[in-house]
Amino acid sequence: MRANVGDRLLVHGRTVGHHDRIAEVVEVLGPEGTPPYRVRFEDGHETVMSPGPDTVVRPPEPA
Repeated sequence: MRANVGDRLLVHGRTVGHHDRIAEVVEVLGPEGTPPYRVRFEDGHETVMSPGPDTVVRPPEPA
């Protein structure tokens, strides 16, 4: 997986009742765009994560 600052990570819910979550990549901590990433979720929560196979990288939408 590779991502850039500004990309969005779509984290799919793994179990029934858990919704998909979207996080914006605010810092790439790995070499050449690889994890881990510092991300900010829609509720403002920030964390460092290494996304799993249930995550999809989406580039920022054009303005």
